[in-house]
Amino acid sequence: MNLKIKIYSIILFYNILYIQGCKFYSFTGASIPAGTKTFQVNFFENLAGNRPGSIIEPGLDQEFTIALQDLLLNQTNLSIVNKQGDLIYEGEIIEFSVTPMSATAEIKAAQNRLTMTVNLRYFNKKNEDDDFEKTFSHFYDFPAEKQVYDVRDLALEEIFERITQNIFNDTLAKW
Repeated sequence: MNLKIKIYSIILFYNILYIQGCKFYSFTGASIPAGTKTFQVNFFENLAGNRPGSIIEPGLDQEFTIALQDLLLNQTNLSIVNKQGDLIYEGEIIEFSVTPMSATAEIKAAQNRLTMTVNLRYFNKKNEDDDFEKTFSHFYDFPAEKQVYDVRDLALEEIFERITQNIFNDTLAKW
């Protein structure tokens, strides 16, 4: 009987430790600063057309801004605001280009790469030490016989997912 009580005590002890440990963990990995309740995502203007080799993609700026807003809404319990957010995300799209990546024996492109680069400025009104400016970039490779408009939706979905997740990781997950 004494052994049974010891075993139950040990199991109870470990269960209490486990439950206590969960209160510090967020299933999204977010580490929201204390007192932070809101965020704002300012419009990410598309300045890619100013960079040699970049192409102009109408609506790209609005689509990216919405993708970042959606990710933050889905992975945090913060509320979105238009002004005076505790966390502020702003920047611009500085590259949107297609480059050949590999060639065939006939010296033709076999594969192309669509690359998008975003310059981000992040401001944390609760902790200004967290403020930073950084570029985030990702690409999507596709067969050379296809045009950008053939792969646009799939490419942007993957590129947006990677860039917005990297922004989330650097600002709130601290990875």
